[in-house]
Amino acid sequence: MSAVLWIEQSTRAELTRVLDARLVEAAQMVTSLVSKNQIALNRDDPAQISLPASADYEHQQFCQIWSFSSGLVGRSTGAPREQMVPADATGFRTITRDGKALRVYTIVDPDLGGQVTVGDSLAIRDRLVRDVIAGFLWPAVVILPVMWGLIWLSITTGLAPLARFARDLEARRTDDLGALPESKQRPREIRPLAGALDDLLARLARARERERDFIAYAAHEMKTPLAGLKTQAHIARRAPDQATRARALEAISTSVDRTDRMVHQLLDLAQVESRETRSAPLELQGLLQQVLADLTEVADRRTISLALEPSTRSLTLSSDPFLLTIALRNLIENAIQASPTGSDVLVKVSDTEARVLIDIRDGGPGLPPAIAGQAQEKFVKGNNVDPSGSGLGLAIATDAITAASGDIRFERRADGHHTIVALSRTRCHAVDRNAARDG
Repeated sequence: MSAVLWIEQSTRAELTRVLDARLVEAAQMVTSLVSKNQIALNRDDPAQISLPASADYEHQQFCQIWSFSSGLVGRSTGAPREQMVPADATGFRTITRDGKALRVYTIVDPDLGGQVTVGDSLAIRDRLVRDVIAGFLWPAVVILPVMWGLIWLSITTGLAPLARFARDLEARRTDDLGALPESKQRPREIRPLAGALDDLLARLARARERERDFIAYAAHEMKTPLAGLKTQAHIARRAPDQATRARALEAISTSVDRTDRMVHQLLDLAQVESRETRSAPLELQGLLQQVLADLTEVADRRTISLALEPSTRSLTLSSDPFLLTIALRNLIENAIQASPTGSDVLVKVSDTEARVLIDIRDGGPGLPPAIAGQAQEKFVKGNNVDPSGSGLGLAIATDAITAASGDIRFERRADGHHTIVALSRTRCHAVDRNAARDG
């Protein structure tokens, strides 16, 4: 349809240009014949000029010759007897005579004292355009169904391997995450798709394996304190004296604390893995002060001194407050658990041109070399850490910091073990506290 409309418009424009040029030529020719007295009048009608007519397009053109003094002096076959345009009119005009639209061109020759008007019917022009469109449409009417059939056949044949591929996928069991079987009938166009699906299935298999391990580890970690709770409850119930009962109740309290901590960490881990990052402006010093305040009770139980090194500048950055809070809380809590009783944990904030650095220094021995490469995985614990730990804290912190577009590294220095969190400074703003206070 777009092609038909385009051809119709372009044909009409081109036909108008050509026929208008022919009218100009015809008018000039008639004027020349009149000026040379070579025009021949019809014998039956002295005022009629004998001009040949086309068999298919009869009376395509007509002309009138008017004298300013004597009126109509000549006309072609089919031309009206009355004057079609005013005496002083020149150039192109579209007029209507006897209900027919006509396109006329007029020349006034003062030397001859007359006017020559040549024209043709717009209906003839429309017929020419329709004939061109019909000549275009008939082959299209024949060819388009053939093309449709060939396109349908080629698409059906070409997509048949993809349809078989889809049926093979639908027939697979939900627990079958193995690689897709190789097929000689698989066209090369869908081999990249098959390779991408194999990669996806492999990653899904690894994710499912991690989930199974996670559930197994979580069940084991939950089972241990619950078994201890049950045992200590029996001891407390059957204790022969008050001291034994007190020790059993203390053991129950410790198991409850360990279970409570692990449940909270499991909930934190679930939120970190399922949460979409939502950045918001946050003041880093204030956030760290709040995290340290929340962990004061944990530090007091181990006689650990928590401190945040004062800063003369207030660092405000755009990050997810929830993820950053969870990460810092777990890292600082790990530092508390790893530090010897009576030592201190110091948190320091600094910044470089590209990053903001949060340095958590503790007095612990650092990560054991045997697990250093696996320390950020779930349920990985060293032999010299607090037995109440679940091995989730560092994994939670790593996932949260990664989601917040940061990273964590560990360094052993002369003054202790350092856990360094590096955050992007792309959207960070620093304010000098002293300058702000003076202002």
